[in-house]
Amino acid sequence: MPKATRPKSRRNIAPPKRNLSTRVKAGAVPSEELGQTFPPIRLPLQPPYPPAEAKSVSEIPSGPGWLYEPKWDGFRCLAFRYKSEVLLQSKAGQPLGRYFPEVVAALHSLPQRRFVLDGEIAIFSAGQLSFDDLLLRIHPAESRIRKLSAATPGTLMCFDLLGNDDGKLLIRLPLVERRQKLEEFFSTVPPKGMVRLSPATKERSQAEQWMRQMGAIGLDGIIAKRLDEPYRSGERTAMVKIKRIRTADCVVGGFRYAEKGGAIGSLLLGLYNQQGLVDHVGFTSSFNAEQRRELKKIVEPLIGPPGYTGHAPGGPSRWSTKRSTEWQPLKTKLVCEVQYDHFSGGRFRHGTKFLRWRPEKKPRQCTFEQVKPAAKALPATTDNTFPLELAG
Repeated sequence: MPKATRPKSRRNIAPPKRNLSTRVKAGAVPSEELGQTFPPIRLPLQPPYPPAEAKSVSEIPSGPGWLYEPKWDGFRCLAFRYKSEVLLQSKAGQPLGRYFPEVVAALHSLPQRRFVLDGEIAIFSAGQLSFDDLLLRIHPAESRIRKLSAATPGTLMCFDLLGNDDGKLLIRLPLVERRQKLEEFFSTVPPKGMVRLSPATKERSQAEQWMRQMGAIGLDGIIAKRLDEPYRSGERTAMVKIKRIRTADCVVGGFRYAEKGGAIGSLLLGLYNQQGLVDHVGFTSSFNAEQRRELKKIVEPLIGPPGYTGHAPGGPSRWSTKRSTEWQPLKTKLVCEVQYDHFSGGRFRHGTKFLRWRPEKKPRQCTFEQVKPAAKALPATTDNTFPLELAG
């Protein structure tokens, strides 16, 4: 177990700022190809081209003029093709093609020989989206990537067409016209392939139904786009995103002190596994200065074993590689409810939001069952629109 003592200091790790040429945007695809440039391609748009982005809102917007789409939990991808050349660009403006050779091959096989598509690369495993399988692709060994591409192939879910087979630039057209051209594009694409048309609807009720169904397949939320807007490269002005709210009750198995002042920096969260052991699954640090001081009165009297009897905090992980390894274990007495966005690989992908204490709940009731996705698979697809209708 890592040393459980109060740290003298802990470096504050700020998310990197967005820079298409040198850095990966926080939360975007990691890449060993940072700093590389794309070869020129004979298209009206050249990579790296900043994709349009969405502003976060709390509710699905209503009224006329909106197009609703599912928000895929994958890697944003712009796909450029000119004849035999195919380039894939990540959200941060970095090359993606070497990590997804099966997607490159699928784009090569399309009847259209010149286009720019905007979409999301997703991996579907047993009828569910698997972000962990996506992350495994970011690997320096080509042999490893080839093996994974055969075992867990990616699918490019396309939701916009920025340039067509006639060589015309479409970004100045309103979305309503671009969507029509996108659907025409897919009318000649063979079904059940690795390049598919992402569903869309103008009905808010359908979007609400998708939101309710999301837990079964791991979708990230809903995207709402203005039908009268052109493609707003690099901006958050033409579309919004609504994420599914998920909560979990967790045992507080430890904490870390803040960098300065001796206040509580974060609570370390745990869940009971099938063996009855407490595994560390993440943290919550959404407290103001006054709340951090109050937390001392709550947690310091409980300092002591067992803390975590399963996987303990402190080591580097896929989501946090530089966090301090020093922490204080607590007796398993405290239960809190937190809000989170994703749970995969046995932990919360990002920090969680503290909601409230749950004094009425027994710690042993905090199990992994509450964060498991619903055991429903997607039905077979019959066309190029990946289905969202769920069994039952």
